[in-house]
Amino acid sequence: MPRGKFKDKGDCVIAQLINYADSPEAQHRLYRRTLLIVVLSQIFGGAGLAAGVTVGALLAQEMLGVDSFAGIPSALITIGSATAAFLVGRLSQRFGRRPGLATGFIAGGVGAGGVVWAAVIDNIWLLFASFLVYGFGTATNLAARYAGTDLAKPAQRATAVSIAMVSTTFGAVAGPNLVEPLGRFALSIGIPALAGPFLLAGTAFLLAGLVFLLFLRPDPFVVAKAIAERLASRPESNDASGRATEPARMNARGLAVGASVMICTQIVMVAVMTMTPVHMKHHGHGLTEVGIVIGSHIAAMFLPSLVTGMLVDRLGRMTMSIAAGSVLLLSCIVAAAAPPASVAMLLVALVLLGLGWNIGLISGTAMIVDATPIATRAKTQGTIDVLIAIAGASGGALSGVVVSYASYAVLSIGGGFLSLLLIPVVIWSVSGRSGRKAAAVSENVSA
Repeated sequence: MPRGKFKDKGDCVIAQLINYADSPEAQHRLYRRTLLIVVLSQIFGGAGLAAGVTVGALLAQEMLGVDSFAGIPSALITIGSATAAFLVGRLSQRFGRRPGLATGFIAGGVGAGGVVWAAVIDNIWLLFASFLVYGFGTATNLAARYAGTDLAKPAQRATAVSIAMVSTTFGAVAGPNLVEPLGRFALSIGIPALAGPFLLAGTAFLLAGLVFLLFLRPDPFVVAKAIAERLASRPESNDASGRATEPARMNARGLAVGASVMICTQIVMVAVMTMTPVHMKHHGHGLTEVGIVIGSHIAAMFLPSLVTGMLVDRLGRMTMSIAAGSVLLLSCIVAAAAPPASVAMLLVALVLLGLGWNIGLISGTAMIVDATPIATRAKTQGTIDVLIAIAGASGGALSGVVVSYASYAVLSIGGGFLSLLLIPVVIWSVSGRSGRKAAAVSENVSA
């Protein structure tokens, strides 16, 4: 009897997938439903990632008593993110988005709990290990943006990414501004004040994981693979489905450019953002000012997403990638020139930093989706996010050393030079594409 039930259930799932593959209307309804689920999960996920961004470096600084290792928490979080990106990508490719994303968020919640416990018992090694696991949640929060693109048409992909990202704003902005209230609550129950935000992070990540686990049914990635298989057997139906532009094989150049854009923006953003709270604290600014600056920065990372996504879809991936590099360069110039006492200038610099990262991530993500076939897409996305996480880890680890032995201004200037690298990368991509078009025209003329 159990085997019969299992078979019936399997037949039902297959029939459901065939129904989606044959019905553009059903695909559109599932696409919209998937976006709603992603939005809900990202609200919680945003609150979870804000804790590490805002007070991770300060907590380590307080427990270690030195400044030169203040960038280590960011590095550990991003190393954990790299591991998570790899695992979530593989899980999603094999089993679908639901198990991959749910597992990542739940692990992140456990890591946040470990950070709180490490602060209570004053164990620096447990703190570092917990930051690694906490990184699973931050990576999964970023990886969730791909779920919205699985059923999107090519001209909707950047917009789909932007919808997922803008919903992160609500939790991400609230998190830094709750640092002091959460700190007071933590002290009232015998927990160090700087560990308070991780109480929120643990709860938020667990809730985000449960949202995916319970509601992301049917799985959009599984449905997208079924659609691709169905269309491969009926190529004449491609136009009706709107997926005629799905790549049959990987576009290596597009993949390289998309990855380069996201890696450069991640290094610059993480390096400058990580050391800004420490820089402000050294010059007499309190947690309220730090919370305002970092909260505004995180808002700029996510809130402009809807506009950014539409611009990426309409103006093109390459144009917006150049815009990302330009905004990041301006941000670093303002940060380097800002007087230490000026909260206003640091606020402007960090807002521009968040905006540049936003533009770079959305345009780079759209390029990655455009360049990969569904048969390897989730796995490739996970691999690219590994590289992004490693880049962020490098930026976070080196930022503390640079500030300790040089200055915050030197760190910002270095970030500005790195931002300029996006322009030749994009020019290389455009020149390569123009060369291929010219070769194709020449071949047609000869024929």
